[in-house]
Amino acid sequence: MNTQTPLINEERLQETIEDFADFGRTKNGGVTRLALSEEDINARAHFKALCEGSGMTVKWDDMGNMYARLDGLENNRPPLVIGSHLDSVEKGGKFDGTLGVVAGLEIVRTLRENDITPRIPIVVMNVTNEEGARFEPSMMSSGVLSGWFDKSEIMQSKDAQGTSFAEALRNSGYEGSEENRLKEAQCFLELHIEQGPVLENEHLSIGVVEAVMGMVCYQFEVTGISNHAGTTPMKYRKDALFATNNLITEMRQEMDKLDESLVYTVGRMNLTPNIHTVIPNKVIFTLEARHQDMEIIRQVEKIIQSLQNTQEKDGCHIKADKLWGRKTVRFDKDCINLIEESAEKMGYSYKRMVSGAGHDAQFMAANMPTSMIFVPSKNGISHSEEEFTSTEDLVKGVNVLLQATISLIK
Repeated sequence: MNTQTPLINEERLQETIEDFADFGRTKNGGVTRLALSEEDINARAHFKALCEGSGMTVKWDDMGNMYARLDGLENNRPPLVIGSHLDSVEKGGKFDGTLGVVAGLEIVRTLRENDITPRIPIVVMNVTNEEGARFEPSMMSSGVLSGWFDKSEIMQSKDAQGTSFAEALRNSGYEGSEENRLKEAQCFLELHIEQGPVLENEHLSIGVVEAVMGMVCYQFEVTGISNHAGTTPMKYRKDALFATNNLITEMRQEMDKLDESLVYTVGRMNLTPNIHTVIPNKVIFTLEARHQDMEIIRQVEKIIQSLQNTQEKDGCHIKADKLWGRKTVRFDKDCINLIEESAEKMGYSYKRMVSGAGHDAQFMAANMPTSMIFVPSKNGISHSEEEFTSTEDLVKGVNVLLQATISLIK
C-alpha cells in the first residue's frame, strides 16, 4: 500500500452510513426509503446539512437531483462528479446507493482534513429515484438527464396510491431549476456494492466495472382452453400452464447453448383462472436476458421468434411481445484505467468486470466520461434486509475512489 496517500476515516464512514440508515430503518436492520417519501426527504435534508458543514454548496435541479459542490482552483472547468442514490427499495439494504453518496462526502472531508485544494470542482450527486420502487421506471432522473426518457412522460408516473412523480417532487421541496442540471464532467464515478457473488467467491476486493450489460425483455401469452380438472382426459386438454412449462424448458435448452455468461430470468407469471379444479386457459409471463455482447442478445431474440412462429404448443396458441431492451453501455477507457491504477496503488486485489444490474452511471455515460467501482456483497445478496458488505471492503472501495479523485484533481 502507498502509505503516502491520504486514507479515509473508517469510523466516520461507518457512522455516516448508519446515520442514513436511520431514515427508514426496518426492524430487521434494512431500509425502506422510497423516492420522495418522508424518509427520503429527511435523508436529503441530512445530506444537505452534512455537505454544507463540509464547505460545499448544495443545489438541485428540476428532477430533484441534488448537487453538493466543493469549489476548486479552476472553477470554470468541468467538475469531477461522484454520485449514486439515497432512495431504496422496500425492505432493502443500507448500502445500495447510499454507499456511493456517502463515499463522495467522505472524500471531500478527507481532502479538507489533509489541506488538499482540488484543481477542479468536486460535485457529490444524489440522483432521484434510481430504484423505481415507488415511481417507474427505474433510473428515471438520470434517464431524463441523458435524453433517454421524456420528462413530460416521467412526470406523469404514479405510485400505488395514485400520487404522480410531479406532485411528489413539488411537495418534497426539491423541485429545482432545469438550469441546475449536470451537463458535463471531467469524469462521473459511482461506487456501488456488487449485488452479486463474484468478488466474494473469487476473494477479490475491488471490481473495476467496464460496462453495463445489454438486455431484452419479452412478455409471452400462452392461450389454451379451460375445462374441468377431473373430467377432461389428458389427451384432450389444451392446458396453458403445461404448454408454458414445455415452452420455457425448450427456451432454456436453446439459450444454454449460446454462452455461459448469458443470464436469463422468468420473473413474472400470471395464470387464469387460477383455480385448483380448473385447467388453466391462459398464462402470461416475462422472460428477460442479459449479456454484454449484443450479438448474443440478438440470438436470444431469434430463439424467441422461432418458438413463437410455431404458433401452437401442446394445442395452445403462443404470442410473444417485446416489452423493451437496452444496448450494452461501455464505460470510458481512461476512467476505467484510472480505477484500475488506483486499486493497484492501494495494493488491493481486483478484476475487471461487467455489471448485470442497471445503474445511473449507464445513463450518465451518454454525456460524460464514466466508470464504476464495485465492492463485494456478502452471499451476493442485495435489495434485501440481509444485504451486507464488511467495513473493511467498504473502506477499500472508498480509498480506491479517493486515490482516483486525487489523480484527477491534482
